Amino acid sequence: MELIQDTSRPPLEYVKGVPLIKYFAEALGPLQSFQARPDDVLISTYPKSGTTWVSQILDMIYQGGHLEKCHRAPIFMRVPFLEFKAPGIPSGVGVEEDRAGASSHQTFPDLLLRAGDSERNTGPTAHQDTPAPGPAPPDSVGSEGQAILASTEELSAAQNPKREIQKILEFVGRSLPEETVDLMVQHTSFKEMKKNPMTNYSTVPREFMDHSISPFMRKGMAGDRKTTFTVAQNERFDVDYAEKMAGCSLSFRSEL
Repeated sequence: MELIQDTSRPPLEYVKGVPLIKYFAEALGPLQSFQARPDDVLISTYPKSGTTWVSQILDMIYQGGHLEKCHRAPIFMRVPFLEFKAPGIPSGVGVEEDRAGASSHQTFPDLLLRAGDSERNTGPTAHQDTPAPGPAPPDSVGSEGQAILASTEELSAAQNPKREIQKILEFVGRSLPEETVDLMVQHTSFKEMKKNPMTNYSTVPREFMDHSISPFMRKGMAGDRKTTFTVAQNERFDVDYAEKMAGCSLSFRSEL
């Protein structure tokens, strides 16, 4: 009997000891010679830590808050992943000039700034290897470049999303009218983005992302691991987290 190859699961390739989907590994070649522009912004995050959230905020900023322009394409096309590549979908290297920024979940320490492990895959971090396009706020970090740490928890409606959006505006050297910022707060809420086909990944073919199994946008809140882990697993995690984060100056919130 001849076995039929499962083409829905591309093979893995190892890059610097990290297993990556073949298409992603291929995208890393051109990335090694990627030349960032002075005004490029890199959103460096852990998976499921608010990448889409900050991507939508940045795109709305660069589009002047115009909702129609932010509906021109799905978010993964408007703010592409540098290391992502798939048949029919180009990587973020060399995309059109009107992009708002680029995202990455890449974990190679020589490529990205990492904010450190956290209880909730914290992020996002907007990072630049070149001077910031505008005056950097007080909580920017880095000596060679500029970075701003943004928390998914602070972006949530339970906290102060407007303040976080204003911090990002300041970081990229942009300003928008107060009413436009208020509109951004409304349309970048988790509730609105979850039903927006341009942000909820519902345009992705089912063979790549089956939302009937698990929706791309789930709860939009921290601390859900405690409902998944057993009591013993949560206790082990807390001990491991305390050991690995000892001495870290960054403070992360794991519950609202």
